[in-house]
Amino acid sequence: MAITDWPEDERPRERLLAHGAAVLSDAELLAIFLRVGIKGKSAVDLARDLIARFGSLTRLFAAPVDDFAAVPGMGSAKFAQLQAVIEMARRALGEEMRERDLLSSPGAVRDWLRLKLAALPYEVFMVILLDAQNRLIHAEELFRGTLDQTSVYPREVVKLALARNAAAAIFAHNHPSGCSEPSRADELLTSSLKQALALVDVRVLDHFIVAGNARPLSFAERGLL
Repeated sequence: MAITDWPEDERPRERLLAHGAAVLSDAELLAIFLRVGIKGKSAVDLARDLIARFGSLTRLFAAPVDDFAAVPGMGSAKFAQLQAVIEMARRALGEEMRERDLLSSPGAVRDWLRLKLAALPYEVFMVILLDAQNRLIHAEELFRGTLDQTSVYPREVVKLALARNAAAAIFAHNHPSGCSEPSRADELLTSSLKQALALVDVRVLDHFIVAGNARPLSFAERGLL
């Protein structure tokens, strides 16, 4: 049955307009983006198939164009549209991070990090640099490792912080395994970076671990700083 044949109060677009986007399921939100289904499947059915095929919205967003376009009803044009939407979301969150004290808006940092790192199949270490008002100056992927580990050099982090005249820093890395619990190596690295940056008067505010769809783990909240 086509969505246009559904009762009006059950249609995703009408529900969004009446109650807000938060009330919709992942499949319903994706269906609004898709707009139409294919023969024998509504847009919601197609959205459910896409999420099931890739495992989650996060993995769908990170799918290569060839894998995405291989799904019946999809193609390179739809892939480009989806990537544009994701990039707009990243940039909007980045603007919020530049305009606000990040300590007062940790949700924006977490959301931005999930969009950047959650679906990567390899480990990445990012440095987020802040000014004296805790607003974003610069964010950079500084090191990239294997599935299991990455090599992070404190001198490179210090060099970047000095070059950007940063007053504070937030670290983030992902765990492709899907487990957000920090390892002993993660804790030792954070301590080493904190000590190195303290020598140049740069404060370390937090270290986030991003893993799959879980809420990024905060070292500050865990008392690990």
